[in-house]
Amino acid sequence: MTDTTKKDRPARRPDCITEVRRGNTVLVVSGYFKQDTTATAADKMMKVLEAESVAGHKPPFTA
Repeated sequence: MTDTTKKDRPARRPDCITEVRRGNTVLVVSGYFKQDTTATAADKMMKVLEAESVAGHKPPFTA
């Protein structure tokens, strides 16, 4: 695997870091959010819920 970091951009710290422990293994996931976006997380979740509603999906816990 080769290093593909961009030389024209400054190094950026992750917006979120999550650690998941499974037995003796620790998975570290770094997350980055688009910097120039105008949509919030709530806006994106609303789009997901609207799409599921139109598609007729039901949560698995309902009868």
